[in-house]
Amino acid sequence: MKHLLNTLYIQTQGTYLHLDTDNIRVEVEREKRAMIPLHHVEGVTVFGNVLLSPFLIQRLARDHKPITWLSEHGRFMARTETPVSGNVLLRVAQHACADDADRTLAIARLIAAGKLQNQKVTLLRAAREAVGDDSERLREAAGDINAQIACLPLAESVDEVRGIEGAAARVYWEVFPLMLRQNRDFFWLPARTRRPARDPINAVLNFVYTVLANDCASACQAVGLDPQLGFLHALRPGRSSLALDLMEELRPVVADRAILTLINRQQLTPRDFVLHEGGTVTIREDARRTILAHLTERRKEEVTHPLTARKTPLGLLPHVQARLLAQHLRGDRPHYPPYLHR
Repeated sequence: MKHLLNTLYIQTQGTYLHLDTDNIRVEVEREKRAMIPLHHVEGVTVFGNVLLSPFLIQRLARDHKPITWLSEHGRFMARTETPVSGNVLLRVAQHACADDADRTLAIARLIAAGKLQNQKVTLLRAAREAVGDDSERLREAAGDINAQIACLPLAESVDEVRGIEGAAARVYWEVFPLMLRQNRDFFWLPARTRRPARDPINAVLNFVYTVLANDCASACQAVGLDPQLGFLHALRPGRSSLALDLMEELRPVVADRAILTLINRQQLTPRDFVLHEGGTVTIREDARRTILAHLTERRKEEVTHPLTARKTPLGLLPHVQARLLAQHLRGDRPHYPPYLHR
């Protein structure tokens, strides 16, 4: 089992990272701020104007530890491709599966089923804590999503699977604000939008999903899978389709619950956002730091994996699911088992 390490997130503008023996030395305005042992780091993610020395980049590449560059506000820009681990035959099997319409459809159905099931569980959990009409509406939405799950085995194409997933998503996002107990008016979700974010909740969703997508891409690379060759998401140049596939079933459990917790505990408040002319919204630097700290702690929380029956840190779920998918592609498992939260 992969040891749970940490991703180093650097967002202070003007930071310089360089190699100091077996440590990452962090400097701001030529002053040392931290010394981080390399063996404690799984990967490095930097936001905006952050510099890395050539020797550090080379060392991270040699140790199979990816570097991800994001814009200052969290938009994906680039990622290092370290030497591929795993057997090349796994990627051959992955490409063969992607060329097989029936096998691709089977995997897409299961990924979508995992996502919808976890959305349903998230809604039902929130319904138990809600009061009045909110509780009833959340339960109704969970029932509607359950009906969409029942439609998945009947889907005859990946496009139909995407249509079912999209119908469930509309139900889920419509009631998402009802799971908020603080500053609901400010964080109300008029519609799920990507970039640029037009409201605070979409800004947070986009930011946290970027972090989760990076974790899933790292998991694919660590196992030896091609992150760009997915099954549910359409192939597109520059898109890590398989990483997005793995992320789908983890969104409600890892990302959405983290966001709900941050808002309901008032660790995120209206003061943490900047409203710009033109209708766009960005997250303040201190708030991004709060989000990343919470995600780092949440990665250490343990859940019982339904297949292995073992206590597993949330941060390892992308790696577990990537390995299970690899086992299926190699022919060691008849089906891909999505992660289903209890």
